[in-house]
Amino acid sequence: MVKKKEHRKDDSAREKTLVLDVGGHHVKVYASDHPEPREIATGPKFTPQMLVREVGRLVPDWAYSRVAIGYPGPVRKGRPAEEPLHLGPGWTSYDFEKGFELPVRIVNDAAMQALGSYRGGDMLFLGLGTGLGSALIVEGVLQPLQLEAVPYRKGKTVEAYVGEAGLQSLGHKKWRSHVRRVVALLRYIVQADYVILGGGNVRLLKKLPPDCFPGENALAFPGGLRLWEGLPAELRGTKVYR
Repeated sequence: MVKKKEHRKDDSAREKTLVLDVGGHHVKVYASDHPEPREIATGPKFTPQMLVREVGRLVPDWAYSRVAIGYPGPVRKGRPAEEPLHLGPGWTSYDFEKGFELPVRIVNDAAMQALGSYRGGDMLFLGLGTGLGSALIVEGVLQPLQLEAVPYRKGKTVEAYVGEAGLQSLGHKKWRSHVRRVVALLRYIVQADYVILGGGNVRLLKKLPPDCFPGENALAFPGGLRLWEGLPAELRGTKVYR
């Protein structure tokens, strides 16, 4: 269990959010009063029980009253729908609210970064990393996607070409060419006004495709806040969590 629960129940913790961006190598930990992240190392044996325990050890003095989690896999009805590829077992069955003893909201990690990147209108987010993360926001309403499964060429999906495996097998030049094609294809499919390209490999693009803007991993933090607080007034549509 998270320690110092009484500290988070005082007035300093009211309406403050702990944001956890979970990945295959580390968890980035933010909070409303702590925008500079701290990190927890993960790996193939890292479980949700370890997540709760390590958060308690890492930030015992932080005040927060609710938790937002960006999860590296599909999420349905606010729960992990599949076990993560690069972490330990038990995520789909774990009771996060019981573990943290606080309200918890969970979305796909790409969706959380998309929410922090949103500039209004209809936005497609694509995360170029180990795989291909994706999410769509239409007039302020967040819809996580699984566009990595879209068929592309030679019986393979778009992720096989623009993910890390594609980068390694194709080389930078051919990979960049496929990224441009895939971005145009996916934007056409969802009819987005613009595209945010996030993920670690976006730095390898010499020039972004038309109507594309670079994202930042750090935008997962405002995304986690927006998951609870909603969008700022100038961007507000209907709702951002369902």
